[in-house]
Amino acid sequence: MRIGVDVMGGDNAPDEILKGSFASLAKLEPGDALVLLGDEPIIRDAMRERRIQDPRIEIVHCSEVIGMDESPVEAVRSKPDSSINRAAKMAGPRHEQRLDAWISAGNTGACVAASQLYMRRLPNVVRPGIAVVVPTFAGPIVLIDVGANIDPKPVHLAQYGVMGDAYARGILGIGNPRVAIMNVGGEEAKGTDGMKLARELLRKSDNLNFIGFVEGRGVFDGEADVVVTDGVVGNVMLKLAEGLSAGIFKAIAREVLEIDPELAVRFEPVVKSIYSKHDYHEYGGAPLLGVNGCCLIAHGSSIARTIMNAVHRARQYAASGLNEIINQRLESIQEPAAS
Repeated sequence: MRIGVDVMGGDNAPDEILKGSFASLAKLEPGDALVLLGDEPIIRDAMRERRIQDPRIEIVHCSEVIGMDESPVEAVRSKPDSSINRAAKMAGPRHEQRLDAWISAGNTGACVAASQLYMRRLPNVVRPGIAVVVPTFAGPIVLIDVGANIDPKPVHLAQYGVMGDAYARGILGIGNPRVAIMNVGGEEAKGTDGMKLARELLRKSDNLNFIGFVEGRGVFDGEADVVVTDGVVGNVMLKLAEGLSAGIFKAIAREVLEIDPELAVRFEPVVKSIYSKHDYHEYGGAPLLGVNGCCLIAHGSSIARTIMNAVHRARQYAASGLNEIINQRLESIQEPAAS
């Protein structure tokens, strides 16, 4: 298995990305390769400092970097030697040293654009979507899309439901995932015409436990295992949940410390245990479902642990055969031909 890591992408690059990459070696098999894409002198200096001498590491020098605030499409076009572009090219189906999967904590839009340009879509996929695992009080759920498609058509949403179902089954091990569309309410009459059409498409899909609409609070109450939405709502929801959970834990710790410092010391392991179960770093990265390969997009603020877990998740995805399953199941959900 050949796993690529964009060393230059993310708020904490390259240091945390390299630390996580080196730590991930312990989870890789002897025959695997970890391909580090970025500034070669920086990578080699880090290896010398940490005395890393592992034959499984390969370095691909990239002379350009796509910044977090750059226009994705323009950056992909104007920076062909960027680490994101080079990784996507190497993950393409015809590359002689093909990557089985690649990971980046860099510019999300650029990762999506480069993946679609070089890796292409699976034959039956109309539009790829980013699927993220969201920890809730009832267990982890799959939320799709969280940023790849801000203005989806009904067929896109329907395909996201099927792709999210396949991911929940194949990677999270959920036997019969409940699939729902995010809406302002659960009633049949609510929502846009596009949501209602997507609902009807999902109802007709075979082998899918589709339960209809779900509203925001129902997501964290465990009413569904796969939640479908557009890229704007999904991204806002994800970041709102991250900020809220972090704020709640800080508020609890502060209140307990003010009331009883000794109790705070005893309570600390409990808080850490709960927080670890709701920490996005544990899930590594979010796959761009629907592309012909495996691209995992990690959080922009990824730390070493995030990248280490992302490498593990990428290897798991690449070995799962999930893309073949997704493509086969989407044969029945296609965009209507233009009249």
